[in-house]
Amino acid sequence: MIDERTALAVIAAMTAVTFALRALPFVATRWLQRHAIVRRLGQFLPLAIMTLLVVHAAAGAAREHAAGPWFELVSIAIVVVLQWTRRNALLSIAVGTAVYVALRNFA
Repeated sequence: MIDERTALAVIAAMTAVTFALRALPFVATRWLQRHAIVRRLGQFLPLAIMTLLVVHAAAGAAREHAAGPWFELVSIAIVVVLQWTRRNALLSIAVGTAVYVALRNFA
């Protein structure tokens, strides 16, 4: 077991690192805005991350049910079509979630 002084030092170090990581984007804003690579990443990285999260979640949910990936694929297709036609993220997400829940519970 560690003594009180060591525990406090570890907590202080973790606090400092966490604060520094949270503050870094605000401190480096000017530097980040000037670089073309950072701007390019800002254009496509959010979409790439969301795509990876959706694929991971859909694959995991599809493995848990005997019906396969069809409910997930239908829900994702509805979200894509709604987003493409309406350009309203809240509507797309709400309808896609409602369709998925309805398919899982009532089909």
